[in-house]
Amino acid sequence: MTLDELIQQWPMWYVLVVIAGAVIAYALDRFSIEVVSGAVLVALIVPFALFPYSDPTTGEVLLDPAQLLMGFASPALFAILGLLIVGQGMYQSGALEYPTQVLVKAYEKLGKLAVVLIFAFITVVSAFLNNTPVVVMFVPIIAAIAAQGGIPSSKMMMPLSFLSILGGMCTTIGSSTNLLAVEAFELAGGPRLDFFALMPMGLVLVAVGAIYLAITSRFLLPDREGPNDLVEKDGRQFVAQIEIGRGNPLIGASPKAGRFEELPDITVRMIQRKDEVILPPFDDVKLRLGDKLIVAGTRAALTDLLRRRPQILDSFMSEVETAEGASGELTMVEAVVAPGSRIIGRSINQIRFRFQTNCVIVGLQRRSRMIRTDIASIRLEAGDVLLILGDRSDVRALRGDRDIIMLERSMQEIQDIAHARYAALIFLGVVGAASTGFLPISVAAILGAMLMVATGCLNVRQAARAVDRRVYLLVGVALALGFALDRTGGAAYLASFIVPLAENGGPITLMAVVFAITAIMTNLLSNNATAVLLTPIGVNAATAAGIDPTVMVLTIIYAANCSFATPVAYQTNLLVMGPGHYRFGDFIRVGVPLTILLWLTYIVVAPFYFRAVGLL
Repeated sequence: MTLDELIQQWPMWYVLVVIAGAVIAYALDRFSIEVVSGAVLVALIVPFALFPYSDPTTGEVLLDPAQLLMGFASPALFAILGLLIVGQGMYQSGALEYPTQVLVKAYEKLGKLAVVLIFAFITVVSAFLNNTPVVVMFVPIIAAIAAQGGIPSSKMMMPLSFLSILGGMCTTIGSSTNLLAVEAFELAGGPRLDFFALMPMGLVLVAVGAIYLAITSRFLLPDREGPNDLVEKDGRQFVAQIEIGRGNPLIGASPKAGRFEELPDITVRMIQRKDEVILPPFDDVKLRLGDKLIVAGTRAALTDLLRRRPQILDSFMSEVETAEGASGELTMVEAVVAPGSRIIGRSINQIRFRFQTNCVIVGLQRRSRMIRTDIASIRLEAGDVLLILGDRSDVRALRGDRDIIMLERSMQEIQDIAHARYAALIFLGVVGAASTGFLPISVAAILGAMLMVATGCLNVRQAARAVDRRVYLLVGVALALGFALDRTGGAAYLASFIVPLAENGGPITLMAVVFAITAIMTNLLSNNATAVLLTPIGVNAATAAGIDPTVMVLTIIYAANCSFATPVAYQTNLLVMGPGHYRFGDFIRVGVPLTILLWLTYIVVAPFYFRAVGLL
């Protein structure tokens, strides 16, 4: 290559250098994703702002800042953001709560078979919903099952993450990686892939991965427990007070066998009716307006009551909801009365907790004592555990309170299941519209996100939190790099090194090498960036080798989802790392063989499938 040719091709070489720098910077993780993305974007657009790249024969502008920034308005990117909001709405509303509760109860009857059903449910849901909210929803459920069955959580958390990733291989909306690869394929001139185009080979890979995890989990996964399990079977009883106001569903309720059906798993210790004190058993007692109930229940029971029938705890809910500036994001947390605290010896009424913090004390737990008195008049002691309910921002502000020690691990957002039905219908509508082709995926996702907010399944702040700025920047920059790589001829240049593989070893060799390169890169770099950068290279390689480009795109999508070998390869791996007590090496020991197995399965089975459908 002469010097003149090098000068003429400076855009291609410059883009390749920027891509190499971006890969190294992202992989080293020394700077935040936001900083690296911003630096890469500036390095990419400034030269082409000063010297726009044009076709030397026609004069057509091939690359300028406007074209490079189009990635930030990509339909695929907005589809990802919309689906993140829809997924957050499903989580926030507790729309998956009912089926998961059914599965958890099934564990008591079916044992290990129920575990299989739960993981199968997770895999299916992950095919239609972003993996992250699915894993967030199921981490505490899996932890509870592990505790109930005496199984180390380290044996179940990694399969949770891996099966959610495998499930995401089955549809074009199963993961953001799939959506971006489909978008990059269209930009490179390819057709739009059908909603279920990934399903046939995806199911094969899911089956192989699931069998591998079932067989090897007992051998390769560590048998490790820790003191900080996310969920423990906690039988501590909190004492709480329920005041029956107008419209309370408890009015007219009477006990059966000494228990009130309206208060499941909660024991009524005393009923205060004006000056009369009624103690159990409560034979022939009907609750009336104005009664005060002193009850005892675990935190889980009180939380479940708050979520399912908030009208019963209206005295607490009204105080929280009327707090100034409340966002509606109710959060429950435990706090211990600190030794030497100023509130020791004073009652809950006297410390005016509600007026000072905008939070309310729902319950109190005092070891080795049965409390049967008005909770507001109990004098606090050092070591008392308070169950506190408040707006998310107000609860976080309690960190600076020196009178109580907030237990950060216990902080839990209260899902509003009153909107679960709306969230489920919206989700089914998005999937149905996208899968049938009635609406483009991007339009369906944005419409679903809007409806989640409009119906109250999410408020604006919750929806905004679901939009990860790191994902937005990383994906936007990756699309810009992929576009520049294609327009400058870099993709064709890199593909020229891969094409001889097809000439010497045939299409199967080409598929095997592309799969291997993609799988390695996805565990070192973001899977989204990997898919976007390699898709135009794969398309050019397939075209030059005389293969249908769809084959290469599907190969890249499957391989880019093989993010099993490191905890940083995918965010669900990071989510389970703490609850599973994993170390970096655990992912290498389990994930590398899984990736190799999926690679071997793919190069053996995929050629038969592609020939059967006429792609090879």
